[in-house]
Amino acid sequence: MSPSAPSPSRARPWPLVAAAAACLVSFAAFWVAQRVAHVNMLDVMVYRAEAETLRAGGDLYAMRATSANLAMTYPPLAAVLFLPLTLVDVPLMRTLSTAGNLLLVVALVRLSLRLVRPVLASPARRADLWRTTLWVAAVVVWCEPVWTTLRYGQINLLVAVAVLWDFTRREGSRWAGLGIGLATAVKLTPGLFVVLLLAAGLLLWRRDRSMNQWLRTALTATGVFLVTTLAMVVALPTDSRTFWTRTLFETGRVGHKEETANQSLSGVLARLMHTDAPGLWWLAAAVLLGGAAMALAVRAAVRGDKAVAVVVTAFTALMVSPISWSHHWVWCVPLLILLYDRSTRAWAVTGAVGLAFASFALWWVPHDPGRPELDQNAGQMLLSAVYPLTATAVLAGYALAVRRTRLPAVPEATREAVATREPQAVAKE
Repeated sequence: MSPSAPSPSRARPWPLVAAAAACLVSFAAFWVAQRVAHVNMLDVMVYRAEAETLRAGGDLYAMRATSANLAMTYPPLAAVLFLPLTLVDVPLMRTLSTAGNLLLVVALVRLSLRLVRPVLASPARRADLWRTTLWVAAVVVWCEPVWTTLRYGQINLLVAVAVLWDFTRREGSRWAGLGIGLATAVKLTPGLFVVLLLAAGLLLWRRDRSMNQWLRTALTATGVFLVTTLAMVVALPTDSRTFWTRTLFETGRVGHKEETANQSLSGVLARLMHTDAPGLWWLAAAVLLGGAAMALAVRAAVRGDKAVAVVVTAFTALMVSPISWSHHWVWCVPLLILLYDRSTRAWAVTGAVGLAFASFALWWVPHDPGRPELDQNAGQMLLSAVYPLTATAVLAGYALAVRRTRLPAVPEATREAVATREPQAVAKE
């Protein structure tokens, strides 16, 4: 070896340092861009108001906050979890919210990589995992769902991380299910992951007649949800009764269904039909698409493909929910990683889907308080349906691939062993 050539032990850290530097520069530029854009962080202000109302002994669901006159839409547990926001002043709260969400971007990418390529979680691949995580985080932070989550100070990244934390626990972990249970107790929509866990777990139990990780995680998540919800019934009986008997069914208090920010099937149909109440048309579409997509997700789970099962379930929840704001679609991060890892034309497919989530196309149409979305033309409808159309195309592509291949089931342990021998598509040098 030449005296001037760096030894492997000395050269090895530099790729990780370069990735960390790139991520830091990207995050700093993102922070500056958000300040230049004068983001109002409206939702974190609502969270703070909810916690202040709780401390004052007020009615959580009669509360209105900010100039937008926003109401509380989450179960009572959320207000309890938001109590720390009242311990600091507003400027510091906004700073901490932004910093915390940027750290959650890194956590979301890291957990997504572990979900898609479990072999990256091994001690020998830890440097590869962190290097890839930092490079990917530096890019995906600029996607519209992530940008808008930080713009409003939303909790979407925290919810996604809680869910993925459960799905990336080691086999037999007694903690798996805690994140999904708490996320469901705070925001309800993660409950669809419990449906996935139960369906896959019961099918595997029926085949093997033994307890499996899917069923164990489902039971833990259900237990955590019930315990925390019942604890709130005891601690906050009036607010709990109001939420579970009235507020839960008042979807209108969240916003108008036709708003361009609503990237669910309900929003698409509302704009297509020029009405804020798509009614039975939405219900029929949600049942058909949701049923078909969940069948794909459960099939993937039973066959050992956890990554596909989780991502399909996440996008199913986004599509069938009455309202899925654009910032709820932070699940585009694990989707993009999965597409790059699995697609035969990785760059083309991932690039096209990534462009949809980074284009901000849904905001190119009129969207002001005058509700112009009720009078959109065909071109505007396409732009304001960019996320549901992208998700439908991805789900349809996967369904066609499943139909073509019909491969025999591969146990998850075998998949990981194969992944160890194959070139790592995600963590490329």
